[in-house]
Amino acid sequence: MATAASKGTQDFVFEWEGKDRNGKAVRGETRAIGENQVLAAMRRQGIVVTKVKKRRMRSGKRIKPKDIAIFTRQLATMMKAGVPLLQAFDIVGRGNPNPSLSKLLNDIRSDVETGTSLSAAFRKYPLYFDSLYCNLVEAGEAAGILEELLDRLATYMEKTEALKSKIKSALMYPVAVIIVAFVVVAVIMIFVIPSFKQVFTSFGADLPGPTLFVIAMSEFFTEYWWLIFGGIFGVSYFFMQAWKRNEKVQMFMDRLLLKIPIFGALVEKSVIARWTRTLATMFAAGVPLVEALDSVGGASGNSVFSKATERIQQEVSTGTSLTNAMTNANIFPSMVLQMCAIGEESGSIDHMLGKAADFYEAEVDDMVAGLSSLMEPIIIVVLGTVIGGIVVSMYLPIFKLGQVV
Repeated sequence: MATAASKGTQDFVFEWEGKDRNGKAVRGETRAIGENQVLAAMRRQGIVVTKVKKRRMRSGKRIKPKDIAIFTRQLATMMKAGVPLLQAFDIVGRGNPNPSLSKLLNDIRSDVETGTSLSAAFRKYPLYFDSLYCNLVEAGEAAGILEELLDRLATYMEKTEALKSKIKSALMYPVAVIIVAFVVVAVIMIFVIPSFKQVFTSFGADLPGPTLFVIAMSEFFTEYWWLIFGGIFGVSYFFMQAWKRNEKVQMFMDRLLLKIPIFGALVEKSVIARWTRTLATMFAAGVPLVEALDSVGGASGNSVFSKATERIQQEVSTGTSLTNAMTNANIFPSMVLQMCAIGEESGSIDHMLGKAADFYEAEVDDMVAGLSSLMEPIIIVVLGTVIGGIVVSMYLPIFKLGQVV
């Protein structure tokens, strides 16, 4: 048996054992400030506590969107099976391996147990539950179909996370290879080339231009390796921080990502897939169109589309049709506009936008598969040219020496 966690500071979990009014042995756990609070809570329930032990909390990992998606799926499944909401929170919280998520769920459960609505409890933690999530939960509570909306929300989050994972895998592969190649070249420049330089000095002859160039690069690397590595890491760190925090940098980079050859098309298709999927999910849940557009722009993950969504929302609120507003934004492909127009005419915007999202998600899958096969030979050629060029440059004096002999 587990009791409600106390309000206020809830930093510790206590495990207790005791006997109830009938003399039956019971045990459980509760979150409280100290042992006295646990004893008082048990006493009110008619339980004589014989043992109280503070459980050592493991350092929790960061809560990721994937963790929230898994929690949503588990909660939807249990509620569909008829498990009461508070009990479902208990089951999910205890069975989760991440202590940070378990604490978050316990805090939300405590709020719900004291009479707070589930959507209001979620809104207290905007870092983990965005406005889209809270709006859908609120719509489910109002319509009495919470388990159905949670199921739809879980499906949406799973598709979104799968799409993000595919994009990251497509973009990270060449980045990882470039980093490894840079490290290999740096090792060659700092440790290998100086050995060749000592050998060539004993020749007493003029060295070829490519060899002199590689030796000069090696001397620069050897003398300023700390500046090169420090500069690269420092610039990368400050650039990523600026990308996260500065709106102008975000807009510039998001525009640039959409225009990059090959990868730009992949990013654009993934953003459109998320945009249409989000709007379809919100609209199907009964959220009004103007209100739904509040969450769609941020969920797209691209500031260009986010700004365009704000303009679309303004036009829709003044009576413009969604299709015309999207056409005026001038960023959506004709297929999305046509499907949206058909949806407006037939009264099934959510269905048509969902079909558009399915199409673009399939397009992303195909592009990721194609890019993986395309990038491998390109990377091999680039690495072969760089590494091979260094090796040939260092062996040119040896070849010339052999010709002289």
